[in-house]
Order: sequence, then structure tokens, then C-alpha cells
Amino acid sequence: MEKLEINTTMQLPVIGEMKHFKVYSKEDVLSLTKIRRFETKVGERLEILKDVTDIADSIKSSTAKYVLFGVPEDLGVKGNLGIGGADTLWIPFLQSFLNVQSNDFFDGNQILLAGHFDFGDIQYLIDTTAKSEEEKIEAFRHAVIAVDDEVEHLAKIITEAKKIPIVIGGGHNNTYPLIKGSSKGWHKAGALPLAQINCINLDTHADYRPLEGRHSGNAFRYAEEDGYLQKYCVIGLHENYIPQNVWIDIVNNPFIDCITYEDIFVHEKRTFMQAVSHATGFTEDTLTGIDLDLDAIQNT
Repeated sequence: MEKLEINTTMQLPVIGEMKHFKVYSKEDVLSLTKIRRFETKVGERLEILKDVTDIADSIKSSTAKYVLFGVPEDLGVKGNLGIGGADTLWIPFLQSFLNVQSNDFFDGNQILLAGHFDFGDIQYLIDTTAKSEEEKIEAFRHAVIAVDDEVEHLAKIITEAKKIPIVIGGGHNNTYPLIKGSSKGWHKAGALPLAQINCINLDTHADYRPLEGRHSGNAFRYAEEDGYLQKYCVIGLHENYIPQNVWIDIVNNPFIDCITYEDIFVHEKRTFMQAVSHATGFTEDTLTGIDLDLDAIQNT
């Protein structure tokens, strides 16, 4: 697998809120793009940040509709007592995405590729200093708060510029800062009367565990508790992965709905498209984030 080399001189000088953010040069992008005669790839057409000293202005002045960035980390997954590996997705995704054809169906210039966050220093610090498993878990959950702050800041910048963020993780813990930052940004841009959005999540888990410290299993609970999540609908929830206390909270909350995998594919109460239609109807009253967890896809 090719390694993406990031020009260290292109790191944001800081903007203290995003000290872990790495931006790309056009050379970085083209190094992963397989140029072929008579074809145009997305990597040849997409935009990059024009001025790395003023990321907000660069995003605002861009003609792109979407801003893409990566958060390759698994701090939140490990803080949720899970198996790491979520930090490995970004580069393989980028290698595939940059080589998609740019054509009438999808033109690469609709995308601004901002860069990715690198929290490797935090991971290294925990790995080398935590003395026990309990101490590691506590450290991971504390570290997620730092991730939250930086991801929220970039999401707010993007939506305040009335662009749509597309984010590749990373753990599902990132949903919380994305909901929070997007809500704040859209509200400041005048698109929302309140800093609240809805969310549809295609996932085997609800990620609605108790407020026991930040991790990948409670992003939606924190977002709701802090007032940034208005309505939430889960499609494909696996019945054997729902803790009883979470299930009780879901069925007793009129702002949360779910359609289980079993109801769709085992009991056949609804087709998958009917489930999607139900979710979009439930959340259509305001701006809605779409969340896709890869554990909902077979063999991943």
C-alpha cells in the first residue's frame, strides 16, 4: 500500500483548536491518483485549501459544495472496550476515492479535500505511560475529549460557510463533535433557528450508552444531553446488541426511533426502502446528518 507523505510545512501554523490537523498539497493528492490518458479522475479535479494560514476563509471562498476530511483514530473505540483498527480506514479510502471517474454523474470539483487529523501522539502517550488496563480505558476516554474539540471546530467552520462536511473516521465517537459543530455552524449561518439537527444512523448499534465518559458507544447520548441532537433514527439496529437500559430509554423517548435489522430482514415487517423512507419522514423537519457505520456492512 502506498504511503501518503504529508508536507510538514503545510501543517496549519496553528489555530490552536486544530493542532493535530494536517493539510494536503496538490502533489500529495496526485501522488495517490493514477493518471490515465483520455480519463479524468476525482483526484485531478477536486480542490485543496488555497490558504493554509486561514482555513475558514479558504473554505468559505471555495466553489465546492462538500468539504471532505478524515479522522483516522481509534481512541474512542478503545475507550468503549472495543478492538482497535478504525484508524486504518482513511488512506485506503482516499486511494480509492481519488481514482473514481470525474464525469457528468459526479464532478470532482464539487469536493474540497481539507486534510486529516493525526492523533498518533496521544495514542503513543497512552500506550507508553498507562500502567493498567483500567488506566488505559480512562485515558482513552479523556483523550476523546481532545478529539471532540478539534473535530467540532472544523465542522463548525465548514457549516458556517454553508458547505456540507463529509467525514471518514475513525470511531463513531466522532459523531458527537460533528453534530455539535455542524449545529453551531448552521445556526450561525442562519440556516437553523436553534443549534440542533436531526440524525439518521445506519448501524448495528445505537451508540446511545450512558454518560460514563466519552467513547464510541455514547456519541448520540452526549449530543442529545447537550441539546444539539433533536431527533434520532437508527436503521438496522441488531436486537442482540441493545443493552436493556438503552432499549428502555429509546422506546420511551418520542424524539428517538429505530427499525431493527430483524424487523426488516427476518420478520419482514418493512422492506429496507420502507425503513429508509420512515427514517427520512421522521427527521424531515430540519437539517439531518447521515451516519453510516461500517459494521452494518457484511464482512467489514
